[in-house]
Amino acid sequence: MTTLGLIGSGLIGSGIARLAVAAGYDVVLSNSRGPETLSDLVAELGPKARAATPAEAAEAGDLVVVTVPLKAYREVPVEPLRGKVVIDTNNYYPQRDGQIAELDDESTTVSELLQAHLPESHVVKCFNNVPAAGMVPLAKPAGDPDRSVLAIAGDDEGAKKTVTDFLDAIGYDAYDVGPLAEGWRYQRDTKAYAVFSQPGRPVKEDWLRRGLHAAVRYRDM
Repeated sequence: MTTLGLIGSGLIGSGIARLAVAAGYDVVLSNSRGPETLSDLVAELGPKARAATPAEAAEAGDLVVVTVPLKAYREVPVEPLRGKVVIDTNNYYPQRDGQIAELDDESTTVSELLQAHLPESHVVKCFNNVPAAGMVPLAKPAGDPDRSVLAIAGDDEGAKKTVTDFLDAIGYDAYDVGPLAEGWRYQRDTKAYAVFSQPGRPVKEDWLRRGLHAAVRYRDM
């Protein structure tokens, strides 16, 4: 069974970890404060979970989730992630992250920043628009009429297939938005970012698609 590494184990990371363990994955969790601070979460998740350092989680994971504040993306270990598929959950919040000029002028996107930091990894943008509290209850088995769809974007087709299969295993369908450069279509303050704004309401593909197509960049206005 695939091992999922998590660099960051806050609300989003812990929600993904819960779904992954329920689907049979081994999970290696990490955060910036040290493995000992994750003991309660590991105990809750059971024997398929363990805590480690970020570098160890990156090394152990066949698939790795980066879910740290954007301002810390340069601290993500590079070497152990070479050649691996990396899921980026992040959003840009200037009040938290400080001003980032290339995001302010829309010359790049959040996940392209991480891809530039991890040039030999395969970054796929996902989970950035799902409220942490709704992540676990919204997950449904394949074929369930209330199954939700999540947007993904990435530059490597094989990596997107890996993430699509992971989403399917944990209870979601995937909608391929295109390359990482198109990830802005479901970033903060877009309609597609807000599709999960009604708690407990599943998000269907047509609803997500409409939000994605309605997105407009300030530079295009």
